[in-house]
Amino acid sequence: QVQLVESGGGLVQPGGSLRLSCAVSGSIFSIYAAGWYRQAPGNERELVAGISSGGSTNYADSVKGRFTISRDNAKNTVYLPMNSLKPEDTAVYYCYLHTLTRYWGQGTQVTVSS
Repeated sequence: QVQLVESGGGLVQPGGSLRLSCAVSGSIFSIYAAGWYRQAPGNERELVAGISSGGSTNYADSVKGRFTISRDNAKNTVYLPMNSLKPEDTAVYYCYLHTLTRYWGQGTQVTVSS
């Protein structure tokens, strides 16, 4: 059974930073792509950033230059440091692992507000 557990969300002022982490159980992590989506109230879930098993990355245009996705295969963890946060980044952030099935974490709330 694959389980994903996110951490690192919270309340931050505009311009601040947070680092999200997603720990993945099981031994399959290193061979599959992983990443982060987010969903704000009233909006569809949108891709924030993804990282392949080989380390190639892709980002939503809205976060390029501010967010940096990375992975540590030894720790079965994917990270999302977020800098220069804006109120429009407020959302629930979900990590995923893309195998033959897409597995999701439970989500972590990020609120950017003064």
